[in-house]
Amino acid sequence: MRLLIMGPPGAGKGTQAKGIAERYGVPAISTGDIFRSNVAQRTPLGLEVERIMHAGGYVGDDITNQIVADRLAEEDARHGFLLDGYPRTVAQVAALDELLTARSAQLDAVICLEADRDELVARLVKRAESEGRADDSEEAIRVRQQVYADETAPLLDAYAERGLLIRIDGLGSVDEVGQRIADALDARG
Repeated sequence: MRLLIMGPPGAGKGTQAKGIAERYGVPAISTGDIFRSNVAQRTPLGLEVERIMHAGGYVGDDITNQIVADRLAEEDARHGFLLDGYPRTVAQVAALDELLTARSAQLDAVICLEADRDELVARLVKRAESEGRADDSEEAIRVRQQVYADETAPLLDAYAERGLLIRIDGLGSVDEVGQRIADALDARG
């Protein structure tokens, strides 16, 4: 299976990605995790990513596309993967399409977790408080929700036109949402 999981911040993508990857025997690949790992290890990429993030920006398409291409070339991802946090732009969609075409592969489905924005903000504010994330103010969380709506959500239309999009209600227990995803993927065959 070659899958994407998308949805606004706080929808539970990372949590659900682990279960999906386990169920289908593919690696869950999070660009955010790759970036954070590089920052923690103080690699040249990590230093550049840290500089960009401290300035409030997003890591550019060129860097992100290369990181994903390198990761998908690893042995465990040759026959399937679940991408979390990628693609986020039209240019990244095109880069992923080119990469898959070059490997005579294609996406099987794009899972989109959907949830009420106010519910997600409340969830993230609570998580920020319990994890001591001082930089995760309600205002910052709402900005990220809007950035998602403006920049990433339009990609869903492109995947819907290709017949790949599966919309899933992302509210409920981890198991309930996981079962909705499994049922939807199983129904696709």
